[in-house]
Amino acid sequence: MKIKLSHGGGGTETARLVDEIFIKHFTNPYTRLNDAAVLPFDGKKLMFTTDGFVVEPLFFPGGDIGRLAVCGTVNDLLTTGGKPLYLSASFILEENADTGDLERIASSMRAAADEAGIYIVTGDTKVISGNGGVYVAAAGVGAAGGVDVAHISEGDAIIVSGTIGDHHACILSARMGITNNIKSDAAPLTDMVSALTERGLPVSGLRDITRGGLATVLNELAQAAGRMAEIDETALPVNGEVDGLCKILGLDPLYMGNEGKMLVAIPETYADEALRLIKHCKYGENAAVIGRFVKGGGVVMNTKLGGKRKIPALTGEGLPRIC
Repeated sequence: MKIKLSHGGGGTETARLVDEIFIKHFTNPYTRLNDAAVLPFDGKKLMFTTDGFVVEPLFFPGGDIGRLAVCGTVNDLLTTGGKPLYLSASFILEENADTGDLERIASSMRAAADEAGIYIVTGDTKVISGNGGVYVAAAGVGAAGGVDVAHISEGDAIIVSGTIGDHHACILSARMGITNNIKSDAAPLTDMVSALTERGLPVSGLRDITRGGLATVLNELAQAAGRMAEIDETALPVNGEVDGLCKILGLDPLYMGNEGKMLVAIPETYADEALRLIKHCKYGENAAVIGRFVKGGGVVMNTKLGGKRKIPALTGEGLPRIC
């Protein structure tokens, strides 16, 4: 088998690649197929994650590859319900990369780190042959929380913290030269997760909605929890311009990724309180309860027409590459 672009799309091909090669060789007592690992350290729990960023263009409405690297890594850490503390940043630079662009990217990373309340403490730089590309690899550590998607139970409400597909639609528009007002939602969600955990709400699961979109994330959670995710089409928050772009291009917002949205699973009795907290946080004003976990498996959507539609995980490459 040869690697294809679809193996990096975050869907079924990515899952198969991870299962058949990486899990086969890397499995150990601390392996968990979540966004961040939780590890014992000096009598406490440490959370650790790593990520790579290859997006083009480097700069786009609402952000750039630097902000994306910080926000993506921080949000992966936040899925444990813990506190991100430190990041590393390694740069792979192609020949002819512009130092002015690199300066802008570094400045943007610092601003995003300050907003997230973390420090970038170490890194590395490599230069390779090429035509001016910039790629960033980041890793993050922090104090782990107790949230684990394996705790998702039947009856848990599903909350999304805002409109879906924004970042994907932004990158797609930039790559295609389409003029609109769509901006990336790249943002660190530290305050939002802290608001939930500091209130002591019994959050069952957290997952940031990135590659593969909401549909793929829900399938991953349903599989991990051994439950069915049932969502309502009329409850899905979608920006009007994103919805219009999808209709013109024949795309489905369910499969379009974000870089500043969190999915929250929480017992239904706490859903209203959690929604209020999220809505009062920066980046959470468009949050909505979109469904619940029920008995069964997979993901099903109650459609606007009154029917039911099975929602599989992404198959193939959700072009363009968004991170």
